[in-house]
Amino acid sequence: MTKLPRRHVLWSALFGSGYVGLRALATGLPISFLLNPTRAYADTPDGGPPAPGSAQFLVLSTAGTGDPINANSPGTYDVPASFPNQPLHSADPLMAPTPVSLGGKTYNAALPWSTLTALDRTQFFHHTTLTNNHSDQQKVMSLMGATMGGEMAVSIYATALQSVLGTIQSQPIALGAEVVTSGGATVPRLAPSSLVQLLAGAPSGLPTNLQSLRDADLDRINGILKASGTKVQQQYLDQYAASQAQARQIPQDLQDLLAKINADDADNQAIAAAILIKMKVAPAVVMSIPFGGDNHSDDGLKNETKQHITGVATINNLLAQLESLQLSDLVTFASLNVFGRQLAQGGLAGRSHWSNHHTAVIIGKPFKPMVVGGLVPYGDDCGASDIDPATGNAVTGAAIGATASLASMAKTLGRGLGVPQSVLDTNIRDGAGVGGGQTVTGALVAGA
Repeated sequence: MTKLPRRHVLWSALFGSGYVGLRALATGLPISFLLNPTRAYADTPDGGPPAPGSAQFLVLSTAGTGDPINANSPGTYDVPASFPNQPLHSADPLMAPTPVSLGGKTYNAALPWSTLTALDRTQFFHHTTLTNNHSDQQKVMSLMGATMGGEMAVSIYATALQSVLGTIQSQPIALGAEVVTSGGATVPRLAPSSLVQLLAGAPSGLPTNLQSLRDADLDRINGILKASGTKVQQQYLDQYAASQAQARQIPQDLQDLLAKINADDADNQAIAAAILIKMKVAPAVVMSIPFGGDNHSDDGLKNETKQHITGVATINNLLAQLESLQLSDLVTFASLNVFGRQLAQGGLAGRSHWSNHHTAVIIGKPFKPMVVGGLVPYGDDCGASDIDPATGNAVTGAAIGATASLASMAKTLGRGLGVPQSVLDTNIRDGAGVGGGQTVTGALVAGA
């Protein structure tokens, strides 16, 4: 047998056998429809496939450093004066308390958050992670024992969404340094610079002319549907097939983004994530955006200040790349780190690990702009509150207890992405002493 060159193997892994991923990109059609136009979606009520846009891709930022996002987000500046200990914030004018409007309600937050370009679809979800250990990053991604078989939440989402999103693979893509697993196996890391090398050096004979691919596939499918297809399937083809102009523009759009990649840092990971989603390689891409790191000895919170400015700028960069590829309404960004940092203790001299409060940032069309949950006094510091699932408000004694808030955040994120509630409830349950949580329906846009 002839051994295929490694580059051919990598191309096949990313774009599928017969480069069906590139063909899906060129035509704008799901892979299943491309492979078998008359049989795909035969079990749906009208004999046609679900409309594109009924699910979301996910870009997830995660880090085992335990960044202090939670110490500067909306919901941590306006706590009642009755709290025994108030959260401490940087005195740097670049982190000054600044009004941020979310869903018609105004909160104070560190100045960089006011510069976020998508505040109209941004959510700050206050919860716990139940650990103070850096080494538990993978456990937090698996919701501290609440997932079936220890599967990471991001992999549960990806597996459930592959068929709807029509991606090549069901496993997430890992761009950052953090370990990501799927089905018990570690997902290989794909550095942005490696992606550039791969795409720049296409294997000899690879069909990279997307317009030619598009025309050949559409001619083939039209012939099949004319002979044995249904009216619904033909209508679907007519509605969602990419135009020749779109097929011509895609290579240039992607080439322009590839040309911007010059390293493997967070900004370059953001560009790579947008490219991989546009090419429908995977339902989820995992990256890492620094927001202050392990800042025990961050005198004056200088690094916390610096990386909040650059961190929000990186999120804005990601959002800009997605918009340039017309993906803004199809992609959700979220962050989940191993733990938060103490809010009231340490303060200006640095912050210690804190298992009792973390803030996940969620940005996407299906999510209401709001603060979910909040703070309550916890020992000599502040911790995450209980949450009312119907409103998302912080309510002591509400149905979602603080210990179940990590799983509840994960279910809410999954539901907004389009993962069926039954899949979430089956795969995220009470386990290892951790509550399985509930979806916070009050945090989702109606119909999500």
